Amino acid sequence: MASGKLSALKISKVRTPGSYADGGNLYFQISTSGWRAWFLRFMRNGRSRKLGLGALHTVSLAEAREEALACRKLLRQGFDPIETRRASRGAARAETARQLTFRQCGEKFIAAHKAGRGNADHAAQWPASLEAYVYPFIGELPIDEIDTLHVLKCLEPVWTVKPETASRVRGGIESILNWAAARGFRSGENPARWRGHLENLLPARRKIAAPAHHPALPFAEVPALMAELRQLPGVDARALEFCILTAARSGEVLGARWAEIDFAAQTWTRPRERMKNHREHRVPLAHRAMQILEGLPRGDSEFVFGGRRAGKPLVRKALLLVLKRLRADCVPHGFRSSFRDWAS
Repeated sequence: MASGKLSALKISKVRTPGSYADGGNLYFQISTSGWRAWFLRFMRNGRSRKLGLGALHTVSLAEAREEALACRKLLRQGFDPIETRRASRGAARAETARQLTFRQCGEKFIAAHKAGRGNADHAAQWPASLEAYVYPFIGELPIDEIDTLHVLKCLEPVWTVKPETASRVRGGIESILNWAAARGFRSGENPARWRGHLENLLPARRKIAAPAHHPALPFAEVPALMAELRQLPGVDARALEFCILTAARSGEVLGARWAEIDFAAQTWTRPRERMKNHREHRVPLAHRAMQILEGLPRGDSEFVFGGRRAGKPLVRKALLLVLKRLRADCVPHGFRSSFRDWAS
């Protein structure tokens, strides 16, 4: 190759910031911060463009001249060197994406949305469901190869046996595939979408089985049970009574903190991170609910209903065990239904 205006010796000696032409629109540049690099200037569709060719510590003078020559040949053939480079890098990213498996994308999706998953129990359900119903079938497949048959392979074994679980699993697969598409790891229609697709291949959930409700006590029988419950000693009995009075979920009651109770306003405010719908919820407390709170020992625990282990709340089955001593045909969560019927 014919030599240009620059030489390795000249480049090593120059210190003044500026651009130094080598010929053929190839330039060596020194920035004010001392950065030393190569670039190529060219005209494209009537406007000047600038393409970086790399830093001096990585690209030598000879290599910069070879790169510039290749770019000039592209221009002569009608191609834009900058767009050609972008296309090449896009193809490389796509090839890298092909190596991402459904499991890897699932883990990345869960990590990205962890903050919006509500309480710890709901956050743990996601990876558990994927491990049980999805990863064994498609976990190690490249994300861009997942199709309808793969999705059905995960859903069909549980669709009629556990319709509610299967529906959540389908939604999870759809969300992960949507995330992968938004990240550029796959393209095309989502094979896990319900409307206009899987609804034509699987029976609707409402046609499989009637929804299973938590066994509830008729609201007319609740006063008698409350009278019996009030006679039982222990923090677990008071927690169940408080749960019924506030129509709250068991987990919300067991996780209640003293900081959430406003004794002056007689309210219990649950923060959004402890709510299933991720919205702060304020509960007005009845006179008996306030009596329960005022009668509980405060101690050093942040939890209203402290368990046997220091600094820990009651375990989840504590309320169920108390209730079973009084009624065997209902569960704590069923009192939310009893409350709804009474309110109606």
